[in-house]
Amino acid sequence: MKTSRLRIALLSSVLVVALLFIPDPSPAPVRPAAGRPFIWNQDPRWEALEQRFRELRPLGCAGLSPEIRARLDGIDSMIEMAASMTLRPDASILKDLEASTFELAPMVAVCQTDVPEYSARVAQLRSIVKDQSLGWNLSDTTSRNRLYRLLYGGRAASEEVLLQMPASQISPLLRCDDEPSQTPAALVLGVSIHSGDILVSRGGAPTSALIARGNDYPGNFSHVAMAYVDQNSSVPWVIESHIERGVTVSSLRDYLNDVKLRIMVLRLRSDLPALVADPLLPHRAALRALKSARDRHIAYDFAMDSGDTSKMFCSEVVSAAYTAEGVHLWRGLSTISGPGTVTWLAYFGVEHFETQEPSDLEYDPQVRVVAEWRDPETLFKDHIDNAAIDVLLEGAEAGETLSYDWLALPVARLMKGYSVLLNLFGREGPVPEGMNATAGLRNTKLSALHRQIFEGVLARTEVFRKEKGYTPPYWELLKMAREEKRTGE
Repeated sequence: MKTSRLRIALLSSVLVVALLFIPDPSPAPVRPAAGRPFIWNQDPRWEALEQRFRELRPLGCAGLSPEIRARLDGIDSMIEMAASMTLRPDASILKDLEASTFELAPMVAVCQTDVPEYSARVAQLRSIVKDQSLGWNLSDTTSRNRLYRLLYGGRAASEEVLLQMPASQISPLLRCDDEPSQTPAALVLGVSIHSGDILVSRGGAPTSALIARGNDYPGNFSHVAMAYVDQNSSVPWVIESHIERGVTVSSLRDYLNDVKLRIMVLRLRSDLPALVADPLLPHRAALRALKSARDRHIAYDFAMDSGDTSKMFCSEVVSAAYTAEGVHLWRGLSTISGPGTVTWLAYFGVEHFETQEPSDLEYDPQVRVVAEWRDPETLFKDHIDNAAIDVLLEGAEAGETLSYDWLALPVARLMKGYSVLLNLFGREGPVPEGMNATAGLRNTKLSALHRQIFEGVLARTEVFRKEKGYTPPYWELLKMAREEKRTGE
């Protein structure tokens, strides 16, 4: 009798383990969004700028100051002219502003005393372009490309300049448009944060880099949150949706303590018709988001379906709150049209590839950029993160799959079961709510691939600095990342 029971128990255990090894079905075939990934395709131009920087270094500020001043004055004149006109996306002055921004960068990288003025011009250019784009059709590729070239291109150029400076000399705070607001406010790290402001940030995990870069217009931001400021106590709160926990309300201190490589503060324009009619609209939208998060548990929306608010990914928290108040953000939805990128994102449960990406909110002309905080110590890490993910996504577009450790599947499933139990009691488990065990293992694989490339590139940058005396620009990081990926294959 005991032998029979032992055999039954043994067979049952074997059956359970065998069941745990059965792979999950592959994601259903998905259709990429209609569109085309933006590609700069200007490697000779970037290399020429780097060569120009090398040639100018011996001159120093003494030899460059007059030309830098003349070029800054030239940009000022073009910005003033652009502000006085109504421009089409293909206007020649916008092309000239883009060219001038890039051409001045190597000079300012040498004469670093001019960095604050250069950064201010880039911020001014962004404001002017966003004003002009109010009249553009952002679903049109020409308009979208021009907006991206000027805004993302200006950011990229200014950051390449910053990265040639010692981290101790980089100002963490960049003040931009002081957009007026009548909603309650709190002073945070030297910036007045108003109720209804939108906080766009970049996390330090490989999945953060994937979110920021895995779309047709790769950017630098991976997360969106909404600020609420209590009108009686002036205490600020943050409403956001986490992959691990769904929609939460946290103190601003907890929000800032979570790893963030950069934060951008966006605010609705005060001249929007809806805000002219009701200046407190942003506060009401923030209060709506706050109450919704506190009234019920809202799971994270891995499908990225911006039309279904029963679950919410981070952008939905903001867009849903403002849509209910009659303001529709993300003019020109984000598109993900690369088949390889779509396949990789589908591994994690994404089903909608015309959606609302965090990075793209910066380009919406309905919002102003109020300020940015950049961590000087980790700004370069952000660039290496991007290079590593960009190269992995190149592989995805070439047909490479994101595999996982099949032998670890039983343990991952047990951890998922444990996570489900914790979720029932409002606690966070090792496998995020809404993510199955296979997706969790693929996330582990992505992290390992990213870490291998990141660490290799980081080592190569130290050699580069010793040999050439300056920090490698992004196009050099991409070359290093491609070499590291080949080495690891």
